[in-house]
Amino acid sequence: MHASYPALRLRRTRSADWSRRLHRETQLTPADLIWPMFVSEGDAEEPIASLPGVSRWPIAGIVERAREARALGIPCVALFPNTPHGLRSDDGREALNPDNLMCRAIRAIKEAVPEVGVLTDVALDPYTSHGHDGLVDAAGYVLNDATSDMLVQQAVVQADAGADIVAPSDMMDGRVGAIREALEGAGHANVQIMAYAAKYASAFYGPFRDAVGSRGLLKGDKKTYQMDPANAEEALREVALDLAEGADSVMVKPGLPYLDIVARVKAAFEVPVFAYQVSGEYAMIEAAAAAGAGDRDALVLETLMAFKRAGCSGVLTYHASHAARLLGA
Repeated sequence: MHASYPALRLRRTRSADWSRRLHRETQLTPADLIWPMFVSEGDAEEPIASLPGVSRWPIAGIVERAREARALGIPCVALFPNTPHGLRSDDGREALNPDNLMCRAIRAIKEAVPEVGVLTDVALDPYTSHGHDGLVDAAGYVLNDATSDMLVQQAVVQADAGADIVAPSDMMDGRVGAIREALEGAGHANVQIMAYAAKYASAFYGPFRDAVGSRGLLKGDKKTYQMDPANAEEALREVALDLAEGADSVMVKPGLPYLDIVARVKAAFEVPVFAYQVSGEYAMIEAAAAAGAGDRDALVLETLMAFKRAGCSGVLTYHASHAARLLGA
């Protein structure tokens, strides 16, 4: 039993800054952040209009961002390639090229900044001419098992290049187990799998498609493989399957609209759970700040703290470098 007012005044411990810090239940540090980056061919930075403050970088620029991450205490970067359109095809074969843009960027980072972790996206949408995450049949339906076979090869190619974490984002059934088996067989026992276990068919992904050059390519939608935003129990089933197949950690995507899913996954499984604060979420914070509707620094830190409070081990966020500077101030 607790005392009652006035013997108990909950405002008492909030009355001074030192006391608020002492009683803070959730901590946020730069070590909780993963910084997503977009890599492109060429030599110049390419600002992304729908993601103000975010750019596509050539490999040399990506290496500099990785050095920046190290200096800021950010432990891991996530790479997404903007594959030239001439290299995209219906079958996404460029994903298996050991000298593709992604693999060259991995090698460059691991050579220059080996102590920074590299997380790689395992999916075919940056490589397909139709914009889907997998192979499609004549009716446009994404084929599960044929796609999974490609993803397994893609994951091994990325691990061979030096990836520390492969993150299948495609939502094909059974691909985590197949990737785990292939990594073990290829001598990559310590390469982690962070499964996009509960990835929803969301309206918040638009700016990302600009960033990887797939806007306008997508034929149809992704609702036959990404999850229905109405479903929560299904998310638990997806997570359970990926963990049983060998995922080291799981991800919920998008982030803020799905904090209930993060909390339920953490409570049910007690495993490392990550969330992706996706491009649409980032763009809304930037638009609100630009319109004077909120303080940018406060919005960034409050939203990231919400992920941690909900149970996240870490967050993929385009605000990573900005947040790390705020946290280190």
